[in-house]
Amino acid sequence: MKKTILVFSLLILALFLLFQVSTYSINSGSIKIEFGIALIAIVFFIIGIYINKRSLHKPIDCSEINRKKIEDLEITAREYEVLQGISEGLSNKEIADKLFLSESTIKTYVSNLLVKLNAKRRTQALQIAKNLQII
Repeated sequence: MKKTILVFSLLILALFLLFQVSTYSINSGSIKIEFGIALIAIVFFIIGIYINKRSLHKPIDCSEINRKKIEDLEITAREYEVLQGISEGLSNKEIADKLFLSESTIKTYVSNLLVKLNAKRRTQALQIAKNLQII
């Protein structure tokens, strides 16, 4: 956390200095206003790329999924896809559209999942699946 605060503080300081230098350069007549604006735009573009790479593209660790437990519960591949759809917050119709199945087929898969996970509701099934580390 301290490193992040330090990096952003230095970025703010660098931008402030850039604005001051560009203001001085424009007022003294050494550069034209278009070049000052272009320089500031380039700096903001580079900072945006840096922040995007640092914060948005963190690798997802899928090694935590307990494949053995999925096999022990006898959850099929299609049922697992439906469970993933449920975990994404999709409705039965949205899951059906995503998997190119009918809504009644999805209802059947959800019912099978509820029985296999010993749950009464979809939310309870998700909680059990998270505790078992299968999603």
